[in-house]
Amino acid sequence: MDNLGVLSLLALTPILVVAILLVGLRWPAKYAMPLGFVVAALIGALVWGMDTTTIAAASLEGLVIAGGLLYIIFGALLLLQTLTQSGALATIRSGFTSISGDRRVQAIIIGWLFGSFIEGAAGFGAPAAVIAPLLLALGFPALAAVLVGMVIQSTPVSFGAAGTPVLTGIGQGLSGSPEVDARMAVLGLDQAGYLSQIGFQVAALHAVAGTLIPLFLVCLLTRFFGANRSFAEGLAIWPFALYAAFAMTVPSVLVAGLLGPEFPSLLGGLIGLALVMFTSSRGFLMPERNWDFPPREQWLDRWIGNIEPDTSVAGTRMSTWLAWLPYVLVAAILVLTRTIEPIKEALQAVAIGPSDILGTGIAADVQVLYSPGGIFLLVCLITYVMHRMNGRKIARSWTVSAGQLAGAAVALLFAVPLVRILINSGAEFNTTGLDSMPLTLAEGAASLAGTSWPILAPWIGALGAFVAGSNTVSNLTFALFQFATAENTGAVPETVVATQAVGGAAGNMVTVHNIVAASATVGLLGKEGDVIRMTILPTIYYCLLTGGLSFVLIYGLGFNIGTALLALVLMTLAAVVVGLRRSMPVRT
Repeated sequence: MDNLGVLSLLALTPILVVAILLVGLRWPAKYAMPLGFVVAALIGALVWGMDTTTIAAASLEGLVIAGGLLYIIFGALLLLQTLTQSGALATIRSGFTSISGDRRVQAIIIGWLFGSFIEGAAGFGAPAAVIAPLLLALGFPALAAVLVGMVIQSTPVSFGAAGTPVLTGIGQGLSGSPEVDARMAVLGLDQAGYLSQIGFQVAALHAVAGTLIPLFLVCLLTRFFGANRSFAEGLAIWPFALYAAFAMTVPSVLVAGLLGPEFPSLLGGLIGLALVMFTSSRGFLMPERNWDFPPREQWLDRWIGNIEPDTSVAGTRMSTWLAWLPYVLVAAILVLTRTIEPIKEALQAVAIGPSDILGTGIAADVQVLYSPGGIFLLVCLITYVMHRMNGRKIARSWTVSAGQLAGAAVALLFAVPLVRILINSGAEFNTTGLDSMPLTLAEGAASLAGTSWPILAPWIGALGAFVAGSNTVSNLTFALFQFATAENTGAVPETVVATQAVGGAAGNMVTVHNIVAASATVGLLGKEGDVIRMTILPTIYYCLLTGGLSFVLIYGLGFNIGTALLALVLMTLAAVVVGLRRSMPVRT
């Protein structure tokens, strides 16, 4: 079969099946992902000509990778439970609530700013897994806590885990290509300089699109979880939302330009958090009236998980700096292990996993010491001593964390093998000579777009993140394709690759893996479709805006589709804002 349209549709089928089951039929991921896995395996075998051994090897590779993800999730869960049992979480919670009792303000400070810091330090879905249980402990409904954790999985994601999506995703995705080497020679850059140039464009695109993410966040919160079901109640704090946005995005762009792609999110989030907490404690741009959720007895059943937030575990009173110290240690250790080469190499050398699965050449491993999961566990051990925890509290933290992890395991153990079948369906692993399913799908989209490709580029990135559950994997899969398509259509390849990375970050808001992981931390399983129905709105906004921006950066303003798209997005947003303010004037 050589019909690109038909092949593209078939390549899309496993993704469509999962999307329809999750979003349309509201199936839990633990049921939708196994069915999607079966569909991917059948299409791989019957259409792409993958043999049984290759499908089995790809599936085993997926299980190893899923194990690595569960390792990270467990580490994040254990750290949160450790802080809960030691009483540190009560102190942190008190610090946030003392600034403002307004849930909108709390969501922005904790989700957007603290979440950006955690993303820069850990990545791999850790922010949602950290933020959701913290908000649950503050009194947020479980579903609302997951929503906040997922919406902020956008702007800071491209520089998560010390820049992994750019340095590893784009770097490895472009490595070894003669065309890329020739382009770098023309620009007079080595690989590090080339990645820094792309990283700066990524930061700039995020700074524009991410400016409205805190506002999207609070509007979704008040619309879906407020007593009045009103977007306008979120819009009412637009000055604070924009201020908090700039407090993070401006430093991140400066850091990207001065220091490269390792630390824009980590330092941008940290600087923004310190600045906004300082000014907010002095009442700057604080709402006059606090907004809160309706009384708990009015909450819908689907808002509530099976974990009751333990707000009583405070132990002895703890100083604020001691309560925050574990998070500071996480950030410091992550930075050290990713910037000091001898330490980095030593930790990466300790890996567990097969190097040649079933004789196919497919390999997978888990770097148990270099992984954020290992660092989380190390910090937990240190915290036991720092916070003087007894054996009962330590045992309780492990028991609760293990129980929460079990809920996420089933979906991930099918979701990641599904992805690996798609990625490993290329010519080296099939008898038909076809490109892999993701590349075939992207080629079909490019054939329809032509010179309008920059507008579609972020959607490919988002699709890759949705399927793979990772901006890094999306960049690894599509960076070279985006580069080649840009050159073939006369676009600037660096800008198109940067747009791919931004789209991949936006796709994290609807990534099933991260939703499952975040949901598990608050005991909310089987509601993945509900989360996607809410987070799809900012995802669409992000991809539309960055696609238009990318086109204009390449071809300039004028009578073209990029300018028209930008104008349409901005006019739509303006019309929505005007309509909301007229329909329901809100005093804050």
